Amino acid sequence: MKDVGLVGVPFSGKSTLFTALTRIGSAGGRANQAVVPVPDPRLDVLAEMHRSRRVVPAQVRFVDVPGGTSAQALAALRETDALCVVVRAFGPDPDPAGELAEVTADLLLADLANVDTALENARKRTKGRSAKEGATAEVVALQAAHAALSEERLLRDADLDEEARRHLRGLAPLTLKPWVVVANLEEGAGVPRGLPEGTVGVSAEIEAETAGMPEDEARALLAEFGVVEPGIDRVVAACYRALDLITFLTTGEDETRAWEVRHGATAPEAAGAIHSDLQRGFIRAEVVGYDDLVAAGGWEQAKHHGSLRVEGKDYVVREGDVLHVRFAV
Repeated sequence: MKDVGLVGVPFSGKSTLFTALTRIGSAGGRANQAVVPVPDPRLDVLAEMHRSRRVVPAQVRFVDVPGGTSAQALAALRETDALCVVVRAFGPDPDPAGELAEVTADLLLADLANVDTALENARKRTKGRSAKEGATAEVVALQAAHAALSEERLLRDADLDEEARRHLRGLAPLTLKPWVVVANLEEGAGVPRGLPEGTVGVSAEIEAETAGMPEDEARALLAEFGVVEPGIDRVVAACYRALDLITFLTTGEDETRAWEVRHGATAPEAAGAIHSDLQRGFIRAEVVGYDDLVAAGGWEQAKHHGSLRVEGKDYVVREGDVLHVRFAV
């Protein structure tokens, strides 16, 4: 499960958004965490088809970090896998683009300070080496990161190769993480101009008011406000996509379940997401795409129609694949 840290300036509505998220989630072990299911209508279709006894969606954990961009808050955000930047687009004189610029500047400066210290330490470690040896790969990576941050470029947008990124990961740079920008809107308003493409708009206060209601009642109330698709669902889905994850599915009488794997994962790695024994003993995977499975009407019918494939260890799992793993203990 991946962690997404919520960050924003005071009064952006960050904690209100978190309250709305807890409507569809559950406590993640601490009061400021919420484990939230990733919306996936495919699960209900497969569960009905195979009469599954339970349905288990993929999940994302949201972390509401208090303190804005204080040193303590930034340290907590470094432990997350992605950031959800909340900006205020409601109330008197909103300036969401300005708030985003303020948060961005704070995170750039925080990364620059960390990289500066790490670079100084790395140079001390290499001091005394011959000129022939030259700078270490770590120093080169830190120098490139320092240059980018000094030019106010986010590290994820800098021209850093994979080796450089590997050296930087120990610092957990905030500007190397994927970001999702959320505009906290007035009721019925759209995402204002000046924000990045892909910004998600949500009226957090309205959705937070439904936090204690059953899901069907909450959706009915939101519909009265003209909210057809809950913004919270779009926030969760956007964060999941930003993490470069794909979903594969398993289905049967016991359960229908969504599993997360990184983009580009092989069949054995996907098997390992289910259980480490499946990866160690992987033999093959029976695979059928979700659309093909639904069109066939079931697993056995998919076999009969030839839409089910047998794939080996080199197969790269695709979004929406339905897998049945064969393995030996």
